[in-house]
Amino acid sequence: MRFTRIRLENWRNFLDVSVPLENRVFLVGPNASGKSNFLDAIRFLRDVADVQGGIQRAVSSTRRSVSEIRSLYARRNPNVAVEVEVDLGDGEPWVYRLEFAQDNQRRPLVKRELVTHGETTLLSRPNKQDEKDPELLTQTHLEQVNTNRKFRQLADFFAKVRYLHLVPQLVREPDRSTGRVNDPFGGDFLEQLATTSSKTRESRLKRITSALRAAVPQLQELTLKRDERGVPHLLVRYKHWRPTAGWQTEAQLSDGTIRLLGLLWVVLDGTAPLLLEEPELSLHTAVVRHIPQMLARLSRKNDRQVLVSTHSADLLSDEGIGAEEVLVLEPLKEGTHVEVAKDVEQIRALLEGGLSVADAVIPRTSPKDADQLALFGAAL
Repeated sequence: MRFTRIRLENWRNFLDVSVPLENRVFLVGPNASGKSNFLDAIRFLRDVADVQGGIQRAVSSTRRSVSEIRSLYARRNPNVAVEVEVDLGDGEPWVYRLEFAQDNQRRPLVKRELVTHGETTLLSRPNKQDEKDPELLTQTHLEQVNTNRKFRQLADFFAKVRYLHLVPQLVREPDRSTGRVNDPFGGDFLEQLATTSSKTRESRLKRITSALRAAVPQLQELTLKRDERGVPHLLVRYKHWRPTAGWQTEAQLSDGTIRLLGLLWVVLDGTAPLLLEEPELSLHTAVVRHIPQMLARLSRKNDRQVLVSTHSADLLSDEGIGAEEVLVLEPLKEGTHVEVAKDVEQIRALLEGGLSVADAVIPRTSPKDADQLALFGAAL
């Protein structure tokens, strides 16, 4: 089950973008080109479909307002639109389209909601009920179990999407779990581990420990326990000349160890599409080079789609990455343009000449005046 195409209209950096999505996708572009915003469009659908979410919460509590979502490049059309094509493995493509704006009270208002399955239209709004009661347009049918019966499998698919951009500092905070649920930045990461069944948790931690030893050679043992207040803590044992010494908690772990642990956990957790934000951060280049291979094995084993934003030449240097898996983001005067790398003539020529994806793509996405940063402070 995966996303096969996404179209964004007036969504943050993107005025009008439509691109296909492979089972493994790498988003590459300069800073502020919209890589995070691209992934956030898929997160938005997840938040709308979530049983505790809905369009009002997805906009106001996470993204503040429609005005902040709507592209600065938009002109006459006030609507923001997210449209996806999805393969749920039943032989017919699903399409979900949501257009929205805001009313006079600055509430998100559905302008168009469409669901098709193959040639069949399952939902088209506004409908007669919406015309009789316009207040209904403050909610999507996607978020309501009494109205999404015909396409509930699509809603369930959206709701299971996972996103991870783990911030080590949040994992280390003693009160990190307070008020946080499924926090993509890791505020309740250890609580998520603790609430996983003990059999599953121990099995995963055993596999993760084995993998972590390759990156952290001194690491010997990894487990999780709650303290007297019920707060979960990672307990990690390193090699030490005293047999009972060498134990540390997450408070003493390096950023790289925490981020790699989080990456390995989320890779094992579920089969729904996974969105990863710059997984190379804080990691040694020798570790980063193996991330694409790990994701490839994941895709083959679980048929799990993974979308990754990255700036890393080391990550993209993997020979197994195909040009059809790379989306190149290029900021222009009228918004960010997105194109599949294999469809860019210059990139295709470089690849045919024997260059790696990293060598063909990274220079194209580098800021033109980046060398000017070296002159900063020269006049002081």
